[in-house]
This record gives sequence, structure tokens and C-alpha cells, in this order.
Amino acid sequence: MALVRLLRGGQVTLPADVRQKLKLAQGDYLEAEVVENGVLLKPVSVVEREKAWDDLVEIINEPKWREPPTMSPEGEEEWITAEAKAARMEERAKRRR
Repeated sequence: MALVRLLRGGQVTLPADVRQKLKLAQGDYLEAEVVENGVLLKPVSVVEREKAWDDLVEIINEPKWREPPTMSPEGEEEWITAEAKAARMEERAKRRR
């Protein structure tokens, strides 16, 4: 376990091997949480609010239904039944192995 020293202003320096294992670089953010008998530091990703909003709007505006249904309700029911039977048979075959 690496020993870390608390510096002026509450700053700490994480040992190089810890930073490498967590792929941390200068400027990265860590979330600090007080836990029983200590402090837990977890790396977090910070996203620019404007970019996140633009990404969300793009997802919302993307068409969700790309083509009309090609099966009748009865056809869909038959397809679902056949898929369920196939899944059950596959599960039984796995249990036999």
C-alpha cells in the first residue's frame, strides 16, 4: 500500500504507480467520499454541459421507428412463441451438458 502525505491546503499527491493503474493525468477529477475509517477517491468523468445537451438533443431528435411493422399481430405472436420455444430448448440443452 502506498503512503500519501497531506500537504498545505489539504493537497495530496497520488503515487505514480496508482495514477498509472487508474490512467489518471493532470487535471483529471476525483470524487472524494468519507467511508468508515477513511476516504475513498474515485475517478470521475466531467462532461461539458453544452456538449452533453447537444448530444441529448441529437438523441431525442433521431427517428426511433425506422420502418413500419411487417408482421400482423398474429404473425408477431407466432414469431414470439417460436423464439421462446427455441430459447427454452437451448436452455435445456445447456443443462444436459
